[in-house]
Amino acid sequence: MSPVKSRRDMYAEATRAALLEAATKLFAERGFAATSLDDVARAANVTRGAVYHHFTNKLALFTAVFDEQERQIVERAESVMLQGHEDLWEAALAGVDQFLDACLEPVYSAIVWREAIGAMGWNAWMEFAEQHSLGLVERSVEVLAAAGLIDSANRKTTARLVFHLLGGAGMTLANAENPAELRPVVGATVRRMISSLRATDQS
Repeated sequence: MSPVKSRRDMYAEATRAALLEAATKLFAERGFAATSLDDVARAANVTRGAVYHHFTNKLALFTAVFDEQERQIVERAESVMLQGHEDLWEAALAGVDQFLDACLEPVYSAIVWREAIGAMGWNAWMEFAEQHSLGLVERSVEVLAAAGLIDSANRKTTARLVFHLLGGAGMTLANAENPAELRPVVGATVRRMISSLRATDQS
């Protein structure tokens, strides 16, 4: 049985959630550089001290926002893959489509694709992206390879290349002048490239 949370713990959780919600909105709308911790505190209706109680600085707050955005998208993609798709190949492609659709969403595209590299630096950005997305891609490749749908002697290399392919697609959509118009082209191209991995002999 889970321990009963104290009123203080519940208040702390509520405060942190309010800070993340406010910061997500502001970082997406204004960008990392133009958003201050005072802005976030006012938007969340808390004191500046409350912000520092949960986050050591603005970068720590942004990183938490970024982490939450990535976690949610991976969960959504995995959920789509696990529900309503008996065909493993189509399930994998459905997960890809879910990810590409997410890249059209203003908040996700702004925070993960346009703001994160400048705020966190390339290495940290890539490390967090790998913690979330790469694991799902690796699991998908393992399942497809075990079913004989992918002919790959090196599954981890295949997974990493697909991971970077999807990252390039996400970056392309997030920085496009008209992402929605470009989405079908990007989706079709990604599907063709991923389909080239499919084993030719599945008998």
